[in-house]
Amino acid sequence: MRLDDYIVQPDSVIMDILKKIDKNAKGIVYVCDENRKLLGAITDGDIRRFIIHSGKLDAKASQIMKTDPISVLECNIESSSRIMRVKQVKSVPILDDSQHIVDIRFQDERSIIVKNKIDYPVVIMAGGMGTRLQPYTSILPKPLIPIGDKTITEHIIERFQNAGCKHFDMIVNYKKHFIKSYFRDLDKKPDIDFFEEDEFLGTAGGLRLLIGQYNGSFFMTNCDILIDADYSEIMDYHRKNGNIATIVCAVKNMKLPYGVIKTGDNGQVDSIVEKPDITSVVNTGFYVLTPEFLDQIPEGKVAHITDVLQTCIDNGFKVGMYPVSEDNWMDMGQMDELEKMRVRLYGE
Repeated sequence: MRLDDYIVQPDSVIMDILKKIDKNAKGIVYVCDENRKLLGAITDGDIRRFIIHSGKLDAKASQIMKTDPISVLECNIESSSRIMRVKQVKSVPILDDSQHIVDIRFQDERSIIVKNKIDYPVVIMAGGMGTRLQPYTSILPKPLIPIGDKTITEHIIERFQNAGCKHFDMIVNYKKHFIKSYFRDLDKKPDIDFFEEDEFLGTAGGLRLLIGQYNGSFFMTNCDILIDADYSEIMDYHRKNGNIATIVCAVKNMKLPYGVIKTGDNGQVDSIVEKPDITSVVNTGFYVLTPEFLDQIPEGKVAHITDVLQTCIDNGFKVGMYPVSEDNWMDMGQMDELEKMRVRLYGE
C-alpha cells in the first residue's frame, strides 16, 4: 500500500480527489498538509453530496472535507479493528503523537455489511441500430455485442440482479427476433418481457409502450453502458427528493486539444491557455423514472429522452442529478470504447 494513494492536499480540486479515490478503490482519501498531518477526510459520497447541493466542480478539498475523521493513535493500533466495527467505518488512519498519518488500516472485506437489496423493475433500451458500432452491428444487434464471454446486456442484467432487481422489460426494434431468441435460449433465463417498436421512435419514444406497467419508480438504462454504483442509494436519492426523473451523471474531465483564447474589450487578448482541462457533469444514459414521466412522452412520434426531460423541467417537475465518478461509468457506444470496456472487465 502506498500512503500517497490515500492522501490529498487541502488545495486539491474535485477531479484530483476523484482520481485518487478511483485509483485506491477504497472510496476515501485523507486530507493532509505537506508533512502528512491529518486535517480531514473525504469519501466519494461526500463529493457526490457536495456536487448535488452546490453544483460546483472547482471546489477544493478544504471545502468538502469532514474535519473530525475517526483515527487511531499508533500506540493503540491493536484497537483499530474494534473501532471500525463500533464506528461502522471501513478505514482508519493511524497517527503518531503529532497527528501525522503513519499508516491506514482497512476493515476486513469479509466483514463489510452487504449493501441494501432492492427490487425495482428495470427497462433496457435495446431498439437502436448501433450505427456507431458498425460493421459489428450490421451482423449483431448492439445488445448482443460480446464483452468477454457475455453480451453487454447480460453484464447490465447481472449488475441489477446483484442489487436485488428481478424483472426486466426490454424495448426492441432492430434485429428484434435475434435478441428475443438469444435470451429465450439461455440456460439461465432472466425474467424479461419484450416490447416491440413498430418504427424507430428515438431514445424515449418507445417508453410509451410501458404506460400502465408500473405502480412506482423504475430504472432505465441504455444497452451500451455499465454503471458501478450503489443502485439502492440512487433509488433512495430519487425517491426522497420526489423527482419525476433522476439522471445518473458522471463527473468527466476532458482535455481540449486546442489553445483557448480569452479576450477582453476591443478584441484584445487577455490570456492564452494551452490545451486546458475541462471538467463537466455528463449524462451516462442511466436513469430512475416514474410512471408520470411516461405521460410526458408524445404519442406516436420520435422523442429523445433529453427533450422529454427538458419538457418535464419546463412543466415544473423535479428532475434530479446523481453524480458518479468517471471511473464508475463504462460506455461502449463507440468502437474505441468497446475495447476499453473489455479491458476494464477482463484485464489485458
